[in-house]
Amino acid sequence: MLEIFGTEINLTPIWVTLEVATLTTVILLILGMPLAWWMSQMRSSNKVLLEALVALPLVLPPTVLGFYLLIVLNPTGPVTEFLRWFGFEGQLTFSKTGLVIGSVFYSLPFAVQPLMHAFEAIPHRLLDAAATLRASFLDQFRTIILPLSRRGILVATTLTFAHTVGEFGVVLMVGGNIPGETRMVSIDIFDHVESLEYTQAHILSGMMLVFSLMVLMLVYGINRRFSVKVG
Repeated sequence: MLEIFGTEINLTPIWVTLEVATLTTVILLILGMPLAWWMSQMRSSNKVLLEALVALPLVLPPTVLGFYLLIVLNPTGPVTEFLRWFGFEGQLTFSKTGLVIGSVFYSLPFAVQPLMHAFEAIPHRLLDAAATLRASFLDQFRTIILPLSRRGILVATTLTFAHTVGEFGVVLMVGGNIPGETRMVSIDIFDHVESLEYTQAHILSGMMLVFSLMVLMLVYGINRRFSVKVG
C-alpha cells in the first residue's frame, strides 16, 4: 500500500501491470524482429495480406480479439490441448500466462510496424557491399542493420510497453479480474469507479495520464534525436 494525498493506493495492480508489460515487450522484440525483417524484404503480393493481419489489432475491437483468444486458450481449447501433449497441466485463461499471450497479440502491430519501417529504410547497397566482403548475415545485422534501426527499435519498445500498460478489453476477457494475479491498473481503475471510490480512481488515472504523456514525449524525442544518416 502507498499513501498519496491521504488516500491508500494498492500497489499490487501496478506491479502486475509492469510485469506483464515487460514480459510482453521482451517477447515481442524477440518474435517481432525476424517477422519485421522478413516483411521488410518481401516483394510478393502476399505482403499486403500479412501487413493487414499484423495491423488487425489496431482496428479490431479488443473484446472481439479477447473473445477469440478466450475460445482458443480455454482449458478445452486447441492451444491448451496441444500444450498438454508436452506435459502442461495448468490453465491459460484467467492466469498471468494467458494475460501475456493476449497482450502479445494485442500489441503486435506496435512492435512490428516501427521495426519494419526501420528495416525498409536501410539502403540495400550497404548490405550488398557487406555481402561482397563476405560478411555473414549476423555480421551485417550487428554492424549495419542494428545501428541503423535503433530508432525503430526504441520506438517499438516504448510503444509496445505503453500500449500493454493501457490494455483493458483483452485483459478483462482473457485474464479476468483476479487480485494479485491478473488485475492490472486499468481494471483497478474500473473497479474503483464501480465502487464510487473516485479519489483512488483519480490518483491512478492521473498516474496513467502522466505516464502516457511521458511516453509520447519519449517517442517524439527519439524520432528527433535518432535519424538514419547514410553517406
